[in-house]
Amino acid sequence: MLIGEYQHNIDPKGRVIMPSKFREDLGSSFFITKGLDGCLFVLSPDEWTRMQEKIGAMPLSRARGLQRFFFSGAVEAQPDRQGRFLIPQPLRDYAGLSKDVTIIGASSRAEIWDTERWEAFNSTLTQDSIAEAMDSLEL
Repeated sequence: MLIGEYQHNIDPKGRVIMPSKFREDLGSSFFITKGLDGCLFVLSPDEWTRMQEKIGAMPLSRARGLQRFFFSGAVEAQPDRQGRFLIPQPLRDYAGLSKDVTIIGASSRAEIWDTERWEAFNSTLTQDSIAEAMDSLEL
């Protein structure tokens, strides 16, 4: 399970360090793709396959937008010995990544956020909206 929040910087070559705790769960390679809310999703090979299968099982008329969104710009990344991996420029542009990034655990995936965007997203969450979501899950 991927949990926690980590602050990192993108180097001039477009590389960032994946937290070591996440590397244990993601494995020696992982997939990076556009995510929701302006972040990037990072998925282990097993989670990537699960997503492909679920989207592939949908009728094409409903799946084509998801296929285009998630698969067109996706890359497989392999961290070096220091845990650094390259985020291609189109993905950095999509997520607005320039220097300061926050990498979070979101259970079955990691997410890479521009730190300012992450802070802005968090500021929109209220106690009431969290309580409402918990009620819908009967927690």
